[in-house]
Amino acid sequence: MGPSRARAVLARTPALNAAQLRTLLAAAGGEPECALSPQVLRNVDLTSAARAFLAAPDESAVDADLAWLAASGAQIVLCTDTDYPPLLNEISGPPAVLYVRGSLAVLASAQLAMVGSRNPTPPGLATAREFAAWFARAGLTVTSGLAAGIDAASHEGALAGGGTTVAVLGTGLDRIYPAEHAPLAERIRLQGALVSELPPRTAPRRQHFPRRNRIISGLSLGTLVVEAARYSGSLITARLAAEAGREVFAIPGSIHSPLSRGCHQLIKDGARLVEEAADVMSELRISVSKEQLTSPANTPERAPVRAPALDKEYEMLLDALGFEPATIDILIARTHLRPESVASMLLILELDGRVAALPGGRFGRLP
Repeated sequence: MGPSRARAVLARTPALNAAQLRTLLAAAGGEPECALSPQVLRNVDLTSAARAFLAAPDESAVDADLAWLAASGAQIVLCTDTDYPPLLNEISGPPAVLYVRGSLAVLASAQLAMVGSRNPTPPGLATAREFAAWFARAGLTVTSGLAAGIDAASHEGALAGGGTTVAVLGTGLDRIYPAEHAPLAERIRLQGALVSELPPRTAPRRQHFPRRNRIISGLSLGTLVVEAARYSGSLITARLAAEAGREVFAIPGSIHSPLSRGCHQLIKDGARLVEEAADVMSELRISVSKEQLTSPANTPERAPVRAPALDKEYEMLLDALGFEPATIDILIARTHLRPESVASMLLILELDGRVAALPGGRFGRLP
């Protein structure tokens, strides 16, 4: 049986916060249908927008919501329901309602938020995938925002690790944003949950995403920032996590990379510096063997086979590349190899998955 009309009305009511919804339902004896009665509405302090909508709901919008809920299998979770995530109820200003597609049970599982740049480096993407796979195998649910870059890589890593993942959207659940992530969203629905506080047909708007971020951090025991510029939206998620008393973790990077500056600022401000997944598990006091988390042979994306040995010149080129991006000119100066040799060797190393081409004609090593 799908959600009742009264629940659909409450879920769509504008400017109705969790505290007001709790008061309204308490006055109605816990019955959503009674909450819409004029007698109850008169005795509850509501905003004028919420009161006007509850007194005369937009029936066509509610009809469309109910049709979509029935067709999609989505569920409405009110902040008073037993299925409402307990950690989310602890934050300041929790959402009054959640629309959920997928598993409700996963929302109560131990979760770790993973966020970062929408335009990460290839090593940053690889790090997000590998860490998420490790966390998934250790039993943590990976929670993120389905955005391009680190968010998507984190979801993909958790799925590849055979675990669960939650995507919190800044749109209605009938509008996947970005649209090219629709196949990923479907995989997440099958192996976790899609969540939004916004009603169906809500388009992506700039102001929705900071609000989405509070749900990402609010669902989670802690937030791990993988790569972020100094003014990244990921830092909003980290700040909200800290304000809610949750752990904040950051992976450091090159001092020359703009995408490391946000993480370095977080570490200066007290975030936990993370070098391997075991660092996060230890801070969260989740018991799991360090070997299980850090052995590349155990990652599901990789076969347990050693990478083929490289010729001496290739080893020398990788050593010269170090762990910070460099241009071909810098590598020629460091190795004294011929320019055409360096260019062809870098191409072979890129095809072999050992280096990645970066903006500005630079190359960087992959984990």
